[in-house]
Amino acid sequence: MQVTLRKVGKTPLDFEVKSDEITFKGYLQYHADKLILLKAKLSGKITTVCDVCAEEFKLDVNEDIEFFISDGIYEKEEDSILDVVESFDSTIEIEDLMNSEIELIKSDYNSCENCKNS
Repeated sequence: MQVTLRKVGKTPLDFEVKSDEITFKGYLQYHADKLILLKAKLSGKITTVCDVCAEEFKLDVNEDIEFFISDGIYEKEEDSILDVVESFDSTIEIEDLMNSEIELIKSDYNSCENCKNS
């Protein structure tokens, strides 16, 4: 789902993207300057690898996601916002954002139930 950032206004623009066993649902809303607020929930199951035994397992995910999307390069230094994704063509691909959030979760330390209990 591709969104043109210039069309996002003060009224929240709802979105929902599903992939395999995961759902990314939320909204985009104009914040200030060239910043768009993304608030969403990532829920479902993802397949990842246990960092202890190296076996694949399904990880339950239920994460609240919130960050800003900048329509162009984000240059503010005095009120620095750390979670900003920059878009250089005034569009954003929601699936790409979902996939990057999934990869962030996978890169964390994850252990399967067997390893947690031993």
